[in-house]
Parts: sequence; C-alpha cells; structure tokens
Amino acid sequence: MDDESTLIRRNLELATLNIIAADLNREIDLGRALEIALEHVARLFGRRTGWIWLLDPGGAASLAASCSLPPALACNPERMRGDCTCLDTYRRATTERQASVGIITCSRLKGLLDGTQGLRFHASVPLYAHGHPLGVLNVAGADWQELSSDELRLLSTIGDLLSIVVERARLLARNVELAALEERNRIAREIHDTLAQRLAAITLKLEVADTLLEGNTPAER
Repeated sequence: MDDESTLIRRNLELATLNIIAADLNREIDLGRALEIALEHVARLFGRRTGWIWLLDPGGAASLAASCSLPPALACNPERMRGDCTCLDTYRRATTERQASVGIITCSRLKGLLDGTQGLRFHASVPLYAHGHPLGVLNVAGADWQELSSDELRLLSTIGDLLSIVVERARLLARNVELAALEERNRIAREIHDTLAQRLAAITLKLEVADTLLEGNTPAER
C-alpha cells in the first residue's frame, strides 16, 4: 500500500472513530449505542455482521447487540445462547492476563451449510474496564483468517471505546439505583417521623382527656 493510500485509509479510520465516539456519547440507551457502533465497525472493515456479548457480575454472557446476523443465527436464537469458543477463550485468558484481539472460527456456525451467508470466522475483540472483563465484540467474515497490525490497532481502539461506554452505562445504572434507594429511605424516614409525631400528639391528647375525665368524675359519697 503506497503512502497516499495509507493516508486515505488512516483518515477514514479517524473519521469513523470520531463518528463512533460521537454516536456513543450521544446515545443514552446502551443496547442502541452498541448496535450503532456495530454497524460502523462492520462497514469500516467491509463486513456486514457482528455481535456483542456482555458479562454479568457472575460471569454469565448475554447477547447485548447484533448487526445483520445470518439466517442460521437470526432464525435460530437458541444458537446465540450459552457459551462458545470465543467466550471460552476469553474467560481462559482473563484468568491470567487480558485477552488479545484475534480471529476465531465461529463455533455457533459449525456444521451448518444453509443460512450462513458463507460466514465462518470472526474477529473477537475483548472488552475490559480497569482490567475487569466486560465482554466480547465479534465482527464476522467469510474470508477473514488473519489481522494486519493496522486492523489489530484499530479494533483494539474500538474495543476501548465500547468498554468506556459499557462501564459508563453500568455506573449510571448503579447511581440511579443508589438515588432510588436514598429516596426510598428518605420517604421511609419522613413517614416514620410523621407517624411518630402524630402518635405522640394522640398520646398527649389521650392523657389530657383522661385527666379531664378524672376531674369531672363525681366524688363518691
């Protein structure tokens, strides 16, 4: 690739990264933000299909977003549940060190002929936040069996962007939960204080009433 072609490619990459970053920053819903990012990434690498796994605190993976899944997967959602080669590889790597970007033969399409659109491989991009595993971004292709250094660099950068968005969304969700809990506690305190005040007032009135009744009782002869 000559210098001019390299420059054009780099400019396209930077423009796409800026677009992805802007879209991710603008979109509030995490699922929609990840779908938009997938569309940009697939287009940038000349692919159509991609999906993102996110891990819950217990380590279980769920499909967080997808883009143009082939019929073999889109029409058979059970194939997009449970573990697979890329998730197993990711988990094994994270026990000792951070996993790296790599090409993996998609085990979810293994043994299928119809409805795969020729897909066999995907680039797996691990997602981390402060060293903690978040999930995996997969971008699929029929002939994608190796990655150039530029592709590795670019996918790693995109993975970092997505990791920041996922972590931000989770922090926001936790903050919302904490705010809701604080509000419930505040209301509970107000109810408790109000009831306590009213009970005290009622008790005082009853004591006054008893005193008045005792004062009005005719003396025994």
